[in-house]
Amino acid sequence: MLFGRRKKTAKAPDETAAPAHYSGRIDVKNADLFYGDFQALKNISIEIPEKQITAFIGPTGCGKSTFLKCFNRMNDLIQGCKITGEFRIGDVDIYGDIDVNDLRKNVGMVFQKPNPFPMSVYDNIAYGPRTFGIKKRAELDEIVERSLVQAAMWDELKDRLNKSALGLSGGQQQRLCIARALAVGPEIILMDEPTSALDPISTGKIEELCMELKKDVTVVIVTHNMQQAVRISDKTAFFLLGDLIEYGDTDQIFTSPKQKQTENYITGRFG
Repeated sequence: MLFGRRKKTAKAPDETAAPAHYSGRIDVKNADLFYGDFQALKNISIEIPEKQITAFIGPTGCGKSTFLKCFNRMNDLIQGCKITGEFRIGDVDIYGDIDVNDLRKNVGMVFQKPNPFPMSVYDNIAYGPRTFGIKKRAELDEIVERSLVQAAMWDELKDRLNKSALGLSGGQQQRLCIARALAVGPEIILMDEPTSALDPISTGKIEELCMELKKDVTVVIVTHNMQQAVRISDKTAFFLLGDLIEYGDTDQIFTSPKQKQTENYITGRFG
């Protein structure tokens, strides 16, 4: 099945069908991705366990961010992008006839550069819940507080909820973006190099946050920082030129890699 030939807007779900059941587990089989004639991902199969941290590593341009964006169909926005294979989150075929907004509610994303909305801290976090129909102030208050507590920011921001989010530091803005993603109750958080623009102290806070988050959600993180992968991830996948070269427990990948290409990369011989 060639997903790229589907209309960009998914059909409304069949009201008689059983409701889609998302979980934090991701299963991919025989995935290929093309930009026009260029093949960016080549026959990738992987099982990502729930409530763990999985890191994607590899040199620039190897396909790791492209693969990450398949999980919430961000690549749908790219003209000429074609995807084949099977992507399932829980028991949901995410390239089937689903509500893409519902998918993105369950699979949140945090980008490389913090991108808070130009509004208050409170309204940043309440934005998603309001979009999904929550209007009562008391409910929104509870969600904002819970999300900031989850993001380890409540004590920092409880007296600044009505201040502009743009006045926060870069590290605070990135954690606010994580809180914003958590506000709609996702099963999975995708992170595309979330600390690459941050100082070491802010990076440490994000890493500590990821370790806490995996108690409740699955975290998939793209990182160029191999020490970061070692510090926080349970599983590591190494990508090279669109291929998934090796995937396994992080300790195994970094201490006894099975593939020579993996060993060469993690020891700094290339990349």
